[in-house]
Amino acid sequence: MMLRLLFASTLLALPGMSAASAPAAPHVRIASVEQLPRPLPLPYDTGADADAQVAAAQKRARATGRRLLIDLGGNWCLDCRILAGIMDLPELKGFVARHFEVVTVDIGRFDKNGQIAARYGIKDRLEGVPAILIVDPRTGRLVNTGRVTALADARSMTPQALADWLAQWA
Repeated sequence: MMLRLLFASTLLALPGMSAASAPAAPHVRIASVEQLPRPLPLPYDTGADADAQVAAAQKRARATGRRLLIDLGGNWCLDCRILAGIMDLPELKGFVARHFEVVTVDIGRFDKNGQIAARYGIKDRLEGVPAILIVDPRTGRLVNTGRVTALADARSMTPQALADWLAQWA
């Protein structure tokens, strides 16, 4: 209950947002990340052309009106893999698909694809991963400025808290 109240107050503090205008986060039945299926996914294609993938996802997002969610991380990162596992849960997967066009970008060991983050105003090295960029498809502007690495400690969050975080940007 406290988490729901905190989530609602966070929504009210966001410009142009109210608890009534934000989509409700789905209820995620798994209470902790320890209950996620094993093995956790390996979501990042290390050989992909990140620029082409992001451009294609941006085009799809613009066509559908969904927000673009760029997930920057690496398969070596436990928090990245936990986030991918949670986003793949049936309770969350449909919600994410309705509200976001998701693209994963491999950042290597912080030595690859830095141009993607730079395109959205992040000029320095990422502070952590996963780094989630939520982009307005109409303007191409980052909407979660200052909160890009909020999920970098995903392993210490409940799946419901991660769902609530995603819902505030839907």
